[in-house]
Amino acid sequence: MAGEGSGSVLGGVPGAPPDRPGADPGRRFRMLADLVSDGEVVVLSGAGLSTESGIPDYRGETGRVRRAEPMTYQAFTGSAAARRRYWARSHLGWRHIARAAPNAGHRAVAELQRRGLVAGVITQNVDGLHQAAGARDVIELHGGLDRVRCLSCGERTPRELLDRRLRAANPGWDARAEAVNPDGDAVLADDRVDSFRVVDCLGCGGLLKPDVIFFGENVPRARVQECYALTERAGVLLVLGSSLTVMSGYRFVRRAAEHAVPVVIVNRGPTRGDADALLRFDAPLGPALTALLSELDPAP
Repeated sequence: MAGEGSGSVLGGVPGAPPDRPGADPGRRFRMLADLVSDGEVVVLSGAGLSTESGIPDYRGETGRVRRAEPMTYQAFTGSAAARRRYWARSHLGWRHIARAAPNAGHRAVAELQRRGLVAGVITQNVDGLHQAAGARDVIELHGGLDRVRCLSCGERTPRELLDRRLRAANPGWDARAEAVNPDGDAVLADDRVDSFRVVDCLGCGGLLKPDVIFFGENVPRARVQECYALTERAGVLLVLGSSLTVMSGYRFVRRAAEHAVPVVIVNRGPTRGDADALLRFDAPLGPALTALLSELDPAP
């Protein structure tokens, strides 16, 4: 069972009252393991799960040093200059995202699914690292950076194809990213943006956009309903690495609470959903989930 080491990895909420149910770290950790061992776990993951893969988050420790605001859908569709700025920065940022490898947290989620304990994975991330770790049937709430969609004809094409076209359209362009954001948008000097050439859809000449949900854009209703249904059937909703600041992810915590589905949150720092959580752990995701695997029965 969980010992002192596990309790220290999965620390509690600072300042939690001593009479709070499960306030003792070891007891709380055993409660988590018991909930997960019952199965039907639905994982809701955020950018904090990918920070150990070298991808910064928006609002956690790495997000505090981020120097560029995310692109909005309205700016992208309304301004050629904004699109050039986005694609120049994303052309560099994509290389960083594409090189990232799954970390221990991603691998732990995939292993829990392989053991039959995880019923579904909903991710707010666009980096594809859950799938790279071996997770199946992942619902990408905000889409994926590995695809590109034409806003006119709707055709979806691999990001690698666009990468080759942009390289061909910009020979000798040797800009370097100063930083990379979790949506693949790199921080880049303005003079390097101005010389970048954008390409359009090969099929119809329409505007190309990464197949992700920008800020100011709505997640498709059918996708949201699928996530609601998964949440309502869950034995437990396990939130990993999300501050739940935006309603896009927080609504599933609220739906779980409305249907008496226990909510467990593992995140660095406070979250918007803390009041709805049965258990809350302030801990690094990789070590926490590795400790959880060790606590559970050995894989068959």
